[in-house]
Amino acid sequence: MRFLGRSLTALFLLALTFGLLGLAGNSIYSALEARWAQEDRARPARERVFAVNVVEAQARDTRPELRVFAEIQAARVLELRTPSAGTVVELADGFEEGGRVRAGQLLLRLDPAETDAALASARNDLSEAEADARDAARLLVLARAEIDAARAQADLRDAALTRQKSLLERGVGTDAAVETAALALSSAEQVVLTRRQALASAEARVDQTATNMERRRIALREAQRERAQTEIFAEFDGTLSTVTVAQGGRVGANEKIAEIIDPTELEAAIRVSTAQHSRLVDANGQLRRAPAQVVLDVLGMDITARATLTREAPAVGDGQTGRLVFAALDAPGSLRPGDLVEVRIQEPQLDDVIRLPATALSAQNRVLILGEDDRLEEVTVMLMRRQGDDILIRASSLEGQQVVAERTPLLGAGIKVRPLGPQAATDTEADDLVELTGERRAAMVAYIEADGRLSEEAKRRMLARLSQDKVPAAMVARIESRMGS
Repeated sequence: MRFLGRSLTALFLLALTFGLLGLAGNSIYSALEARWAQEDRARPARERVFAVNVVEAQARDTRPELRVFAEIQAARVLELRTPSAGTVVELADGFEEGGRVRAGQLLLRLDPAETDAALASARNDLSEAEADARDAARLLVLARAEIDAARAQADLRDAALTRQKSLLERGVGTDAAVETAALALSSAEQVVLTRRQALASAEARVDQTATNMERRRIALREAQRERAQTEIFAEFDGTLSTVTVAQGGRVGANEKIAEIIDPTELEAAIRVSTAQHSRLVDANGQLRRAPAQVVLDVLGMDITARATLTREAPAVGDGQTGRLVFAALDAPGSLRPGDLVEVRIQEPQLDDVIRLPATALSAQNRVLILGEDDRLEEVTVMLMRRQGDDILIRASSLEGQQVVAERTPLLGAGIKVRPLGPQAATDTEADDLVELTGERRAAMVAYIEADGRLSEEAKRRMLARLSQDKVPAAMVARIESRMGS
């Protein structure tokens, strides 16, 4: 009986538990139905306001600057080539890569043995030809004297014939005497003819000896020229480059042995686009002699030089585009042929243009300005030039307006913003300065002193900057990147 009572109690408790669970589920479901039946009460959305940097648009006259890359090359180069083959018996002191030479300095001498022998032979041949010419001149004088004597003899024979004919007419002479005088005259005239032939031969020999003597003179000049070609002189002051010969070496005819480069006459070869070239010419299509500045960046230190546009290439060139112009450097300084530099060319002045950050312009040439109630408005402008991180635009409606300096995809017309104040489009401040520890400074100084690619002037300038308490951060970063740190 006890077992049955306990079983019934358990069944009762189980039923009660399931009943309570069902009641709880029903209560939860009823609450959810009541919540779902209520109307949505959306909270009012707040308008998002963006903070933007703005800059005031001010129109002014600006002289744009065209920045392009170029290569430094020598404007005055002389190739040294050997006119004839031979053995190098003498080289000038300093005839090596980078050696300095002076105008008129003897640079190289080839073995002159063969040319000296040829020169001596040519002189002997000329002396022999001159002797033949003098002999021919003497024979010509004798031939003329002989023909004068023969003509005098013929005149006497003619006078004798005339006398015999006169005696015959008076009846005193005889026919035999006249005939004898006529034969004598004929013989004298034959002698004159023979002497004239001898004179012609003498004159022809004089002409032949004159021709032979001139030929010998030409041979002598040729021998002298070949003798002079065994010595090579410098035509101007300069520096030797690509030296390929040593004393005692054998060189061939027309072999290139070195180059002389004038380091004071350098120029920059500048490749510009056709649009950029159109801004460098005048109304007649001629290249303007515009001033320019050549800048070489060496580990954060700029090596600069003034330049002037001088000429342009007449043709575009195979596989090339744009135009090739040249700028002559006034004072090259530490620049060398082969350096890749940046050239800054002054363009003609633009009137009433506005300078803004390049980030303020969209791809459709539009900018955002601050309108009423700090809401943005979009204005279309005319892009005139790009100047690094800046742009030069022209729009009369922008004068005095606040322009958004940095556009983002979140900004557009009608957006409410909070201006933070005008900021410059480009950072014209000097590079951030950093302080260096003693070990870090010493490591960079040792690296610069050991770098053979830097000129002495560049080393002095960089070491002077490193000796200061604070050093530009960009310079430190570039030096350490070269050091591999």
